[in-house]
Amino acid sequence: GNGEIVVNEANFVRKCIAAESSQDDLWGKLICTNFKISFITHNSIPQQKFQYVHHLLGEHDIPLACVDQVVTVNDAKGKQKVLGSNQKLKFNPTELILYCKDFRIVRFRFDEAGPESAKKVCLAIAHYSQPADPQLLFGFEFAQSLERVNGVDPGGGCQTPLFDRPSDWDREIKRTGASEWRVCSINEGYTVSPSLPEYFVVPASMADLDLKQYACSYTGQRIPMWCWNHSNGSSLVRMSSICDVQQQRKLDQRVSSAITKSHPQRSEVLTSDLDKTLPSIQEVQAALIKLRQSCVIEPFEESEEKWLSSMENSRWTEYVRFSLICSSSLEEDRDLCCVVASLVQLMLDPHCRSLVGFQALVQKEWVMAGHRFLDRCNHLKKNDKEEAPLFLLFLDCVWQLMNQYPAAFEFTETYLTVLSDSMWIPVFSTFLFNCPQQRAEYSREFVHSKSIPLGNEQALKFPPVWDWSQQFTLKDQTLFNNPLYVGKGATCVQNGTVKTFRRTKQRNYSSTVRGVPSALKNGLRGDVDTLSRRNSLVARLRPDFSQAREVTETPCERFTREWFSRPTDLQGLLLPQLLPTHVTLWRLYFLRWVPEASISQGGAITAFHKLSLLADEIESLQNQLRQYNTSGGVGGTPASTPNPAHPEHGRMYFKCTPSPNRAASTPEYLSSSFPFSPVGNLCRRSILGTPLTKFLNGAKIWLSTETLANETV
Repeated sequence: GNGEIVVNEANFVRKCIAAESSQDDLWGKLICTNFKISFITHNSIPQQKFQYVHHLLGEHDIPLACVDQVVTVNDAKGKQKVLGSNQKLKFNPTELILYCKDFRIVRFRFDEAGPESAKKVCLAIAHYSQPADPQLLFGFEFAQSLERVNGVDPGGGCQTPLFDRPSDWDREIKRTGASEWRVCSINEGYTVSPSLPEYFVVPASMADLDLKQYACSYTGQRIPMWCWNHSNGSSLVRMSSICDVQQQRKLDQRVSSAITKSHPQRSEVLTSDLDKTLPSIQEVQAALIKLRQSCVIEPFEESEEKWLSSMENSRWTEYVRFSLICSSSLEEDRDLCCVVASLVQLMLDPHCRSLVGFQALVQKEWVMAGHRFLDRCNHLKKNDKEEAPLFLLFLDCVWQLMNQYPAAFEFTETYLTVLSDSMWIPVFSTFLFNCPQQRAEYSREFVHSKSIPLGNEQALKFPPVWDWSQQFTLKDQTLFNNPLYVGKGATCVQNGTVKTFRRTKQRNYSSTVRGVPSALKNGLRGDVDTLSRRNSLVARLRPDFSQAREVTETPCERFTREWFSRPTDLQGLLLPQLLPTHVTLWRLYFLRWVPEASISQGGAITAFHKLSLLADEIESLQNQLRQYNTSGGVGGTPASTPNPAHPEHGRMYFKCTPSPNRAASTPEYLSSSFPFSPVGNLCRRSILGTPLTKFLNGAKIWLSTETLANETV
């Protein structure tokens, strides 16, 4: 029904579960479709007692877009080959190893399978995981199938604004109080800039005619585009570099003048050139590859010091710090500009820390602003130099802020992880294209080539990722809700009456240390490499006022020092702590598939479980109070009845049970990888008894074709 077709399959295939023993392996059928690699088995995985339900993917499924490398092995001949698209395989494979973009490594054995069917299914997987044309991405078939279902509007139930119409931008202007800005429609039909949305926001004082004239001087014809307004009248504007050097000064003056006019105090414009302050996209990609090497390939038995050293050498957490530093203090503005523009709003605007607000932020600053998801995800496997995990870098920065201010965000790290994983499910408009214009163009071409009758639309509608019902049940979507969240809509009980939470200055709930001296510049002090014990950390961070008098503070340093000396208002500005010790590895995302790193009934999930039970009990008591008050409290009937609401109606995934002996013990199935399971992912251990031992240990980066040059057939 959803456009998926089986391309090839092999029976009697073994999925390897443990690295050093085959007794727990699963037997079943390996299937390659035009969407995913499926493994159908009637065995159940040992040790696994929990699995969330995914509407598009089964327990053992891997979307083809998630496959990074396909490696075939023949034990007897001691041969292995990285399979590209349309390649031949001169030996019969005894083993298939799939290296995935989400850090999974999955291994299948063909000892009992027919040699020809094993070879064919491997070739099919290699071919279909590397589509030569965008229209071969499964999303096109999926969108077409949604059209056939009585004209279903994909994402119709989605509450997140998509910013594909003027009214969405108008609402955002009103929400932020940007009265001196207006929606402009000069790019309707993408006639001015191919990578900007059809509608965007510009200073009210700039005429459409002038904007059209200026466009040709900017890289990609990307005229300056409004992002957001602060309550003090300041605006955040993104722009690409000016390619016409002769026009640069004149353009800078005109644009700066128009932006200044839009500020109530006519403040001057401050510009930041991200090209000079942030790493290149190639450096970010190289850092992720090195981090992957440390997390999932190298032996886990090595000393902790060596592991931490290899983590540091990857420079990933350093780039996360750089991104946060830039945001709290240009190329064509479609890459790192997306990261910084989003983080600035996340730190300044509490609306962006709600679930709907965060989704609107990503839609506005990434999808509609033309981040090249098709190229940066390398969905077509065409150009490795264009691949870069900038969206993952952004999500890691968000997680760092969540880690420091756990009560300030409505959503959880599970939500961020699932959002990142959705990049590799190629059906969502959010992550399939380089810009809105490309989506419209490819969609029209597909409709024309297939002669699909669409009425007036003339273009396919792809569901946005924000319509989570495409992937998860309502029950599983409650894993996205943070029990600690203190938002504007939070309620409290006073004198038996349920009231809306009144905003007061709050102490920060995180374990960060206050009182940072100005010399630290909020984590930018060069001589601080590692801070071992907590006592030494406090000693190093204690303000030295005699030194502070000697050092001349910049206004920015003074503001930061004063901000950190006050209690945090979770509905106000959030500044990240930026010492190297404050920016840590996002364990759930990077280590969830590593069996050795999984802590049974341990990790952050145990606290999350207890807090969820507490939040659910409070919600239940509030419901009872409401019922009691509406019935006037007569007869005490509502109060004597346990919460009658259906369990699926609560915000929390873990429910508080009203039984008398309800000791809230941690469920057996919980682990630090929850809700993911590392069982069956063969990260780092050497595989004994096969020629792969030296092969895996010698692999520098995943399994590069260069590594195999001497051994391939």
